[in-house]
Amino acid sequence: MTLDRNHRTVVQLAGVVLVMGALAWAAVPLYDWFCRVTGYGGTTSVASNESDVILDQMITVRFDASLARDMPWEFRPTTRSMNIRLGETGLAFYEAYNPTDHPVAGTASYNVAPFNAGRYFSKIECFCFRQQVLEPGQRVEMPVTFYVDPLLIEDKEANRTPAITLSYTFHVTDMPEEYAVLSPATN
Repeated sequence: MTLDRNHRTVVQLAGVVLVMGALAWAAVPLYDWFCRVTGYGGTTSVASNESDVILDQMITVRFDASLARDMPWEFRPTTRSMNIRLGETGLAFYEAYNPTDHPVAGTASYNVAPFNAGRYFSKIECFCFRQQVLEPGQRVEMPVTFYVDPLLIEDKEANRTPAITLSYTFHVTDMPEEYAVLSPATN
């Protein structure tokens, strides 16, 4: 009887450990999914097409840029703000410059403020969807195509939002493996 009780306790503890491990493994993807669906924390939406509806109501979109502490690039929006109609497709550019003597790879994280407007800010195409590699001394303009969903006006918390700020922060990332093969320095 004691052996059965001990065996059952061990099995239950192993089950708890497995469930906790599975929850820890799933936490990041589930949180990412939750933020994308709800706009929590200023997470934007991704759209495959432009909006079908364009309203006469205007909104200001501001652009902000920053760098992680270890990122050596210079990074800035080329335009600080623009006024667009709800549902209208906007195109903005950010400029990045690598002043170093070696290639640097980076990835941009992003959000919008106020946070409750995140679910209505839809990106169609963005430099932030892919890793960027800049050669020494290279300067590039990187586009972001977006719209603010007209459904914003139906949200009681977000419909009085006069402006939305789109913020990016570039972080250093590891060079892609294929870059080492293509780089002239390795030939």
